Amino acid sequence: MVAFGAAACGGEDDAADAASAAAGAATSLAETAAGEGATSAEEGATSAAEGEGETTAANNGEKYKVGVSNTLQGNGWREEMICSIKAQAKVSGQVDELIIANKTQGTPQQIGDIRNLISAGVDIIILNPSNPEALGPVVKQATDKGITVVSVDQGVNEPSAYSFQNDQVKYGEVGAEWLFKKLGGKGDVVEMRGIEGAQADTDRHEGFMAALERYPDIKVVKSVFTQWALAPAAKATQDILNSGQNVDGIWTSGLDIPVVEAYKTAGKPFVPVVGADNNGFIGMLLNEEGLEGAAVTNPPPVGGAGLALALKVKNGEDVPKEVKLTPEVWDQTDMDRLKEAYDPELDPFYAVATTIPDWTTYTKEDLIACEGP
Repeated sequence: MVAFGAAACGGEDDAADAASAAAGAATSLAETAAGEGATSAEEGATSAAEGEGETTAANNGEKYKVGVSNTLQGNGWREEMICSIKAQAKVSGQVDELIIANKTQGTPQQIGDIRNLISAGVDIIILNPSNPEALGPVVKQATDKGITVVSVDQGVNEPSAYSFQNDQVKYGEVGAEWLFKKLGGKGDVVEMRGIEGAQADTDRHEGFMAALERYPDIKVVKSVFTQWALAPAAKATQDILNSGQNVDGIWTSGLDIPVVEAYKTAGKPFVPVVGADNNGFIGMLLNEEGLEGAAVTNPPPVGGAGLALALKVKNGEDVPKEVKLTPEVWDQTDMDRLKEAYDPELDPFYAVATTIPDWTTYTKEDLIACEGP
């Protein structure tokens, strides 16, 4: 499976359309890159717990209709998220139908998709929300009808919904902290964000700024939205290089490969780059001479884990209302860790963590097959 786009999270209204437009242009970058990536957490490509591929012990024998609402295509992170949902649905033995509203769109269209899923009689909805506030009422409509709703990747402001996500504030903070320390607490940096208005982007920026407050001699000389797509990220980097602006380091919200490629194309010495645990970016950290960087984990299999959580709810099991993963920072001080994480057989746009231990029960092969029930 080929997934175009870079590791990323949410999408919002018109900005999401820009991500789709960029996807075509991203193909050539993908072909020339040593690898592009998605995101991950914990022990990289860790396999799932014992009983992989089997139905859950608490399976009550019922089969469920599951709806999925996703608002961003042309993005490797979202591609892997959807495949993790398909894989978990298939191996659970408890899903007899999977309806996926998987398209690039804004908040009004996502509200319409969720209403359509409610009308279709789904028992579970897994959504990656475009807007946490605006989706609250339609999520409540669903839960009022007995539908179990799990928001993945980022939260939704409706207390009846469950959530399974990475700690996006920490994601921004720990990556920025690494960069500012690497620069000795002084220098000019670029902040390459995601999609304006997306909750994950807002949270990551909050974390970035929290770290910045501790380093008064670090100056942000440019902050740009990349739409979580390769082509805009590449253009933003090229524009910065062409401007002559001094840049000592770059923090990205997962758009790492286009930055590295732009520096290579321009023949410029690398500056430290913070990216995500994209398979291709980790390969670059291992193989690109002179490149210093760090990968911050952010696993797309929160999608499959969110479905696993929903099925536990349907099975009558006690589960937390919110599961929030703590991101880790991997850098070249632990080359063994990077070598362990890198997977030459995995799509370069995918995260190196293909499963989430204790939650997903499919194998890496199931994820790559991307087949639902």
